[in-house]
Amino acid sequence: MFTTVGAAFAIGATNYSVGSGGRMGPGYFPLLLGVILAVMGAIIMFKALVVETPDGDKIGKWAIKPLFYIIAGNLLFGVLLGGLPSIGLPAMGLIAAIFGLTIVASLAGDDFRLKEVLVLSVVLSIGSYLAFIVLLKLQFPVWPTFIAG
Repeated sequence: MFTTVGAAFAIGATNYSVGSGGRMGPGYFPLLLGVILAVMGAIIMFKALVVETPDGDKIGKWAIKPLFYIIAGNLLFGVLLGGLPSIGLPAMGLIAAIFGLTIVASLAGDDFRLKEVLVLSVVLSIGSYLAFIVLLKLQFPVWPTFIAG
């Protein structure tokens, strides 16, 4: 994934003026970042395919449970933040989306302690509200539309 995304950014950056190190153009940073990301991805891929694991497998087994819960948490975040107009689900806002993401993603681990997850959700919600709404002044729903109007 790193190699593909890095290469795509590097190729996309060639459409802009790159310039030089002393006089950088708008394509300089994305090109450099894309190349670094692609090289880092190639190194990770090489290590994953060549370096042996303790049990002798070249590539470890798929961790299906964590993979499912992490992806499900991110999907739930998007659905709760923006809603699903096609099925009539209104936007639930940033706070509900963060709580949903944190609770579902925490199910991916071996331990699940609801009290700790709720404390983490509150801290992340407050931090996200301060960062995105107060400081950056981004415009997206914070509370469910049926509460905020």
